[in-house]
Amino acid sequence: MQSSKNFKSFFMGGFECSTHRRWDGRRLDLIASSIHDQWAYEDYSALQAHGLKTLRDGLRWHLVETRAGEYDWSSFLPMLRAAHQAQVEIIWDLCHYGIPDDLNIWRPEFVTRFAKFAAETVHVIKNETGITPLICPINEISFWAWAGGDIALFNPMSTGRALELKHQLVRATIAAIEAIREVDPHTRFITAEPLINVLPRIGHPAEKGPAEAYRQSQFEAFDMLIGESWPGLGGDPKYLDIIGLNYYSTNQWYLDGERLSAASFGYRPLHDMLAEVYLRYGRSMLIAETGAEGDCRSTWASYIFREVAKAQSVGIPMDGVCLYPVIDYPGWDDDRQCPTGLLGYANNTGQRPIHSPLAEVLQEWQMNHYNFISDESHSRRLETFNN
Repeated sequence: MQSSKNFKSFFMGGFECSTHRRWDGRRLDLIASSIHDQWAYEDYSALQAHGLKTLRDGLRWHLVETRAGEYDWSSFLPMLRAAHQAQVEIIWDLCHYGIPDDLNIWRPEFVTRFAKFAAETVHVIKNETGITPLICPINEISFWAWAGGDIALFNPMSTGRALELKHQLVRATIAAIEAIREVDPHTRFITAEPLINVLPRIGHPAEKGPAEAYRQSQFEAFDMLIGESWPGLGGDPKYLDIIGLNYYSTNQWYLDGERLSAASFGYRPLHDMLAEVYLRYGRSMLIAETGAEGDCRSTWASYIFREVAKAQSVGIPMDGVCLYPVIDYPGWDDDRQCPTGLLGYANNTGQRPIHSPLAEVLQEWQMNHYNFISDESHSRRLETFNN
């Protein structure tokens, strides 16, 4: 497996940092509920010890800008300083689904305020560290548009407005990139979007067109950013830098919603999906999120690492794989403990238990002890995971 050209480490870890309001009005703050804000230095140092020198983390915009144009950085500065002290680099999410309560996402003010917040954030990073930032302006435009604009799962709790919300999030992303480049033109940007595959059900040929249309929708945010579609939004190729692809075992399904397993007809290997994205956009890419729960963590990681290596072997420029979430966290809906991480819940001194099987797989790949397995063995391992 080749090393990363754009990041400190090829293998990365990401902290769940969602801050949206749910359908019931409750504000989530996963950085606080996983106690990562209290133990940021300990968390960063622990991951650094596992060779994860590049990490994804996030700001909590609703805590920083409690009143329009007024910024309180007390929730961010300890994390920024901890990262600098631990000598890890962070890809900072500026907006991970959550916005300030006084802000109407549908109005032009959302775009202008987000751009100003983005520029101010980069000022703070530069002043504190002197380092050129790595920024993910808005995480998963496509998922947010669906969850917040189509099924009212979380803010802005709307239905039938997914495309409108996607447009607004693209406008805000473009404005933020422009504002940030005024502060530091060398800033690198990651656009993180879900990577999916959707198929018609077997025996339902009439679903072929709708399934493919659904599958193609995964590219809309990218196409808007580069000006390929809806050029009135202001898109241009300069707004698409490094492509981040978020991929889990649930990212392939039939049109009726039934999940595809590795044994399902039409299941696409990840390396084939990566090739399609690269041929379409020609950008460096990374798996910006991937992971599994419980005992499946190491099996899933092995599959992902192997598929990324296959993509690299045919010349696809892959910049890394981010284990996400890299620490266990309480679930969005019910606060249940989600055992997804390389590290578990922190004790009263900030120490987190290590999930040894995942740590061993990670170490093996970091040491380049990998061999491509046969298709038969590959299928067996995936079937084990999916069952």
